[in-house]
Amino acid sequence: MRVLVLPVLALALSGCVVASVADAAVDIATLPVKAVSKGVDVATTSQSEADEKRGRELRKAEEKAGREARERESTCRKAAERGEACPPAPPSPPAS
Repeated sequence: MRVLVLPVLALALSGCVVASVADAAVDIATLPVKAVSKGVDVATTSQSEADEKRGRELRKAEEKAGREARERESTCRKAAERGEACPPAPPSPPAS
C-alpha cells in the first residue's frame, strides 16, 4: 500500500510545483510589459484628464473674478458712504 501511495503523492505534488513555476515564469515575462505600460500611462495625459484640468482652471478663474468683483463692490460702497467717488477699476488681464 505504501508503495502505491508514494508515487501517486509525488505525481500530485509535482503538478503543484509545475503550476507554481509556470506562474512565476509568466509573471517574469510580463513584468517588463507592465512596467513600460505604467510608465507610458504616467507620462501621458488622456483627453478626459486634460478636460478635467481645464475645468478646474476655469472654476478657479471664475472664483477669483467673483472675489475681485465682491471686493470692488465693497470698496465702492465704502467710498460712497464717505462721500467719495468709486476708485477706478484695475485693468483687466489680456484674454488668452
